[in-house]
Amino acid sequence: MKKVYIIHENSEWTVHLTKRLDELEVPYEEWHLDSGRLDLAKEPPEGVFYNRMSASSHTRGHRFAPEFTAQVLSWLEAHGRKVFNGTRALQLEVSKVSQYLELNKIGIQAPRTIAAVGKGQILEAAAEFSGIPFITKHNRAGKGLGVQLFQTIGGLRNYVEGPAFEEPVDGITLIQEYIQAPESFITRCEFVGGKFVYAVKVDTSEGFQLCPADACQIGDLYCPVGEGKAEQPKFEIIEDFSDPIINKYEQVLAANHIQVAGIEFIRNGAGEIYTYDINTNTNYNSDAEAKAGKFGMLELAKFLKAESDKINV
Repeated sequence: MKKVYIIHENSEWTVHLTKRLDELEVPYEEWHLDSGRLDLAKEPPEGVFYNRMSASSHTRGHRFAPEFTAQVLSWLEAHGRKVFNGTRALQLEVSKVSQYLELNKIGIQAPRTIAAVGKGQILEAAAEFSGIPFITKHNRAGKGLGVQLFQTIGGLRNYVEGPAFEEPVDGITLIQEYIQAPESFITRCEFVGGKFVYAVKVDTSEGFQLCPADACQIGDLYCPVGEGKAEQPKFEIIEDFSDPIINKYEQVLAANHIQVAGIEFIRNGAGEIYTYDINTNTNYNSDAEAKAGKFGMLELAKFLKAESDKINV
């Protein structure tokens, strides 16, 4: 049988998938692309290739893993291999700017955002938000990198000119309108095979900490490994979630050849949806899934098995 090849740089995020593949008796091989070689004279093996490369790889010492992965994906696609979350997915994974532009094409509202390079330009961009709260974040993000909430330009200046400032790995800082929600939660919609699986409610009442596994900040991160010690669950699957936004999200994924993703949004006081993150390296919360009886990695393993079966006929 042809294998499923998993492209990644963090084994902690693949173990739940490989466990499901084992359960389904699907042969697989992991390609850990934090380093490696690519011989362009050779052809890739036959099989199904699934990319889980993360924008935050540099925080784990894998600075050039996305860049190397981009070359490997191009090689696979040039040889006509079946690749899920391929080149275009990776381009969006490492660029919030690209994400927002694609959302806007489909008529999906994202928070007003200005991209800036250089500390002086960050401060000038923030002047556009004078009098209202705003946040900063990294363009190539994940793990909530660079996300800070500011009420004033002076507060931003102290941060940018101080020792706590985080320099983005690609040099691009985003200054973004802060969306105030009437309740302390955001919603994340999960997709496998380009189709909606479920939505999860993520409690933000403890501030910008959205991930119980790492010391993370607002919105850009969803790394739900375990539940933490909070009395109330931080992650809760919403039963029978339905909203017209789902159809638009599926259109965005189809237009960009993305099969697996988690898309996050927040509602303001008027009930308007603002979408702020497309995560193509999605993870799932085991406790929330067990309670709801829905399992993202199982759905993903089934999808990869079905696609592998097609080429094994």
